[in-house]
Amino acid sequence: MTPEITEKLLAAKKEKGLTFAALEDLLGRDEVWLAALFYRQASASEEEATKLLAALGLSSDLAPELTSFPVKGLGPVVPTDPLVYRFYEIMQTYGMPIKEVIQEKFGDGIMSAIDFTLDIEKEADPKGDRVKVIMNGKFLPYKKW
Repeated sequence: MTPEITEKLLAAKKEKGLTFAALEDLLGRDEVWLAALFYRQASASEEEATKLLAALGLSSDLAPELTSFPVKGLGPVVPTDPLVYRFYEIMQTYGMPIKEVIQEKFGDGIMSAIDFTLDIEKEADPKGDRVKVIMNGKFLPYKKW
C-alpha cells in the first residue's frame, strides 16, 4: 500500500510537470534518492523537505513526515508490479552468483545498502533502448571475534 504522502508528492510532481531529474537539478540530490524519499524509503533534512515542498507547491505541514525516519523495505514478499518483479527475478536467478563473485573479489562480507548509491541510465541501442542500473555500495567484511 502506498503511503498517503507518496500519493500527494507524486500528484504534485505530475501537476507541476516535473521529473525526478528536474528535481535533482533543483534540490541537489540524486533522482533515485529523491524517488526513495517520495516512497518513504529515505528521510530528508528540514532544509531538503522545505525545498522539495516549495518546489512542488505543497504545504510545509508535510515536512515532519518527510524528516521522520522511515520503516524501510516493507511490502509484499513477492512484488506484483512487473518492473519491480523483474528485479526480484534477477536476484532469484543471479543473487547467489553475484554473492560468489563479490566474495571472491573482496572476501567474506556484504555490500552496504547504507553507504550506497544507485544510478539509472538510458543506453541507446538499435535493437531497443537498454536500462543500465549501477549499484555502488561499500564492502563490509564480516567481523571475527
